[in-house]
Amino acid sequence: MTYSQITGPTDSDSPLRDADDSTWINRRTTELAQRAANARKGSGRRRLIDPSTCERDYSQAEVEFMKAMQAYKTTSGRMFPTWGEVLQVIHGLGYQKLGPEESTDDPSE
Repeated sequence: MTYSQITGPTDSDSPLRDADDSTWINRRTTELAQRAANARKGSGRRRLIDPSTCERDYSQAEVEFMKAMQAYKTTSGRMFPTWGEVLQVIHGLGYQKLGPEESTDDPSE
C-alpha cells in the first residue's frame, strides 16, 4: 500500500477528491479502531485470578477474598480500589477486628 492510498488523493483537481474533506474516512483505520475498542470491552474469557499467582495452593479464605475483590472491582468499575474499599469488602465477608481481650494471639506464649 502506498502513502497516497492511505492518505487519500492530494491533487485538488482530482475527480476522486470529495468537495468536503471532512467526510473522507479511512476504512482500514476505522476497522482497526473498532476492533481495538471491542477488545478493550473484554471478551468474558478474562481470568479472574492472576495466572502468575497460581503456583501455590490458596486456603479457602484466600480464594473467597480474591473472588470478593474481583466481584467488587467488576461491579464498581474500579480496578485499583482504595484501602478503605478493601476494608469494606473484608467487612462484607463478615470479618471484624477483635478487641484486645478477644485476640487469638497470646503474647504470653
